[in-house]
Amino acid sequence: MAELIPYPFDRLIARMLRELDERGACFDLPKARFYTGADGLDLSVRFHGSRAATPLGPAAGPHSQMAQNIVLAWLGGSRIIELKTVQILDELDIPRPCIDMRTVGYNVEWSQELKLEQSLEEYVKGMMLIEILKASGKIAMRDDDGDTIYDMSVGYDLAGIQSPTVRSFLEQMRDCAPIIERLRAQIPDEYVWAREIDFPTTISDTLTLSTFHGCPPDEIERIIDHLLRDHKLNCVIKLNPTLLGKDRVDELLHDRMGYADINAPAKAFEMDTKWDQMVGFVTRLKETADSLGLGLGVKFTNTLLVEHHGDFIPTTEKEKYLSGHALHPIAMSLVGKFRKEFGADIPISFSAGIDRGNFADAVALGLTPITVCSDLLRQGGFARQSGYIAALAKRMADAGARTIDEFIISSAATNTTPPDRAQAVLINTEKYTQQVVVDPRYGSEANSKPPKKIGSTLELFNCITCDKCIPVCPNDANFTLTMAPDEIPIEILRLTDGAWTSEPGDSVVLNKKHQIANFADFCNECGNCDVFCPEDGGPYVLKPRFFGSEAGFYEFADHDGFYVEQTRGSSRILGRFDGAEFTAVFTGQVTAFAGAGFDVRLDLRDPVGTIEGAATVPVDLTYLRIIDALRNSLLGADSPVNYVNA
Repeated sequence: MAELIPYPFDRLIARMLRELDERGACFDLPKARFYTGADGLDLSVRFHGSRAATPLGPAAGPHSQMAQNIVLAWLGGSRIIELKTVQILDELDIPRPCIDMRTVGYNVEWSQELKLEQSLEEYVKGMMLIEILKASGKIAMRDDDGDTIYDMSVGYDLAGIQSPTVRSFLEQMRDCAPIIERLRAQIPDEYVWAREIDFPTTISDTLTLSTFHGCPPDEIERIIDHLLRDHKLNCVIKLNPTLLGKDRVDELLHDRMGYADINAPAKAFEMDTKWDQMVGFVTRLKETADSLGLGLGVKFTNTLLVEHHGDFIPTTEKEKYLSGHALHPIAMSLVGKFRKEFGADIPISFSAGIDRGNFADAVALGLTPITVCSDLLRQGGFARQSGYIAALAKRMADAGARTIDEFIISSAATNTTPPDRAQAVLINTEKYTQQVVVDPRYGSEANSKPPKKIGSTLELFNCITCDKCIPVCPNDANFTLTMAPDEIPIEILRLTDGAWTSEPGDSVVLNKKHQIANFADFCNECGNCDVFCPEDGGPYVLKPRFFGSEAGFYEFADHDGFYVEQTRGSSRILGRFDGAEFTAVFTGQVTAFAGAGFDVRLDLRDPVGTIEGAATVPVDLTYLRIIDALRNSLLGADSPVNYVNA
């Protein structure tokens, strides 16, 4: 559908809490993957003077733009949530698919895919859902492990950021009380206790500026100065990998890591901020922030503009944005260079190729927050966060460290006098940034094998049900249907001279433990499920697609799919197969079925014996039987809660 549609707040709450009770999961993430605290360890860090229970967070991207994404990130252990970048231009035309994670990471995304006011409400909804989870008693949270910071991200020029629309966004992120009260009234009566929660009315007083490729250095300085002085926001400046210079980037990409097919074009370096320019504006802005009693930091890095001749993202441009393992040594080299210039005084947040294998190393460098995108797009999705926390906890336990600061110091300790924290940060930075540029795990050979395909093509039903497509979707759009193995009879009814006759056909056999479906409102056709599906065709393209509204069903008429509506005593389902539309209304044992050229009523237990109505064309009950099977899987008494039936 390539368009995200936010989900009603009351139904999000019902889905979230019912699923916890029924399945021991939340938005398809099992409880076993929830982060509830680290035994005997304090993983907390300070960010602009506030406490976060862990240094982990999703990068501003596909994992932090919808309310359920924010909850999933938090459940996995993220405690500094970098919300997706917003800007004045909120109607973007992005090629689909837009993400290619077959080897390293490529994308053609940039900012939010929602309207600004929708993004604001999604961020408030996400915060409120987390507070409801904490208050529900359904998750055994440790009292000191829930501190969460929400970090805004905006771009890309001063005029847009000074616009009334973006100014209003920033102000409402500082005071969202009216939105909270409006949403509070939507909390279902079943969860009336949640209406009494004292939700924080300030979501965020911190902001990361995304300096997009080509943003002039004086523009960056003016933007941050404006945000510091006019909005009194603690700020982080997200910087581009091009700061390292083309020669050094080429050396790392080609000579060290062996990515001969990736080229960072010269124009990317020519139009971006140069190192000396960055040093100048960071120095001046730090003085301004200090004088105002505000925090200032930098972030390494944005994605890297590259030329790559991949065939997955359908764009006429060969330029894409590089992320993942190939970017990690480049970004870490910038961390090392920055610390040699500024020491450990200016905080650094980080995003580039973070995974379970290097998260603890990044923590030892004193980086906060450490944000992730590419790795969460791989098999397991948000659940992969638990591996980061486990790896860090093991490293801390092995070092005899109980806190993050103790871990930083112990990682730098030698037989001489232990360093202080600032010294340890610099020692660890020097050591790691030298190691990482020669580490083969970031090279082309280790990152050139795409996910395996088995040669078969997906159909509406009966894939191999490996379920990989569910967690790799950052929006939780793919889900399972409990359709038990069955045989759906095929029958075509014909009305001839006033009499109905039946013509049987081959049956549709359901022979898998369950089926896979797609919730259209959460699917922006990024293509990531197609990458990791062992079969060809793409789950988001070929699996049953359910629209969240009747208006959506008709608006996106070029997409096959279904709309389900249940009222007291009956259910109504709209279906579209190969562009042909059908309506089925189920009331007791009587089904009204209509499509192009027919409008009939019948009892599915005896179709030819009970059918009545008008038809100028044969009535193919294949479509009705499929609709009925989907109805039973979604609306049956034992059907698990999902976005369609919540």
